[in-house]
Amino acid sequence: MIRSMTGFGRSELMAGNRRYTVEIKSVNHKYLDVSVKLPRKLTFLEIPIRNELKKYASRGKVDIFVSMEDYSESTVSVRYNRQIAEEYAGYLKQISRDFDLVNDWGVSHLSRLPEVFSLEEVPVDEEAIWLDLQKAFSEAAQQFAASRNVEGEHLKADLMGKLDTMEEHVRFIEERSPQIIAEYQEKLRRKVEDALQDVNVDENRLLTEVAIFADRTCVDEELVRLKSHIHTAREALETGTNVGRSLDFIAQEMNREANTTLSKSGDLEITNRAILLKTEIEKVREQIQNIE
Repeated sequence: MIRSMTGFGRSELMAGNRRYTVEIKSVNHKYLDVSVKLPRKLTFLEIPIRNELKKYASRGKVDIFVSMEDYSESTVSVRYNRQIAEEYAGYLKQISRDFDLVNDWGVSHLSRLPEVFSLEEVPVDEEAIWLDLQKAFSEAAQQFAASRNVEGEHLKADLMGKLDTMEEHVRFIEERSPQIIAEYQEKLRRKVEDALQDVNVDENRLLTEVAIFADRTCVDEELVRLKSHIHTAREALETGTNVGRSLDFIAQEMNREANTTLSKSGDLEITNRAILLKTEIEKVREQIQNIE
């Protein structure tokens, strides 16, 4: 199945006291380039998420956004730092003795000093969070993959139509090429006869000139290769997956043959068709950039 590199998927999951939201979107890119945006609490999940994504995409610039809302009654705990409090108390006693001052501090004063009490986040169960988030990620990823498949089918239909048009242009050039040889021979004969008037035309010389013209304008090999490339591209679209790179190479080769055909053209009609062929190939190349 042909897949587009453009896709989107979104999922929300409520599990226990936590709500997870996952969004995945992608655009064209030569390789697989993944960016994962996670809350600080969930940074430990970046590698598992990247590994999961590889099941659904092999190319494209993919952005993954993950958020978690925790509705637990308490996500932090108070920590009493006894060692720090003990040091404060010792120094306060030392100050009282050194300067003969009344030791008027109490528990309330000591508790307000820095770091005596601190707030700490309650440790999370990483395995449980990943199991829940994996469900949300899987749902978003399946939507993401489905959207890429749908867009891929549209791309396939469009490219098939363009390949049909290219075949028509190649067929016209193929049928027209022998005609221009006959027309050139007749045109050359008339010119020679007009120039020589009553003198007989040298048929051997005439045929030699026609043969030189035919060799110079012959595009048989280019047309054979073009038809072969079109057939290969059609087969890839019908049966292949992850064929974006190979199709891009085929399109480059098509363009090469079309350029040679245009450069050899000795006929206005063939020139116009070769230009139309190149235009269609360029459209194909642009569309192929969207294929995974």
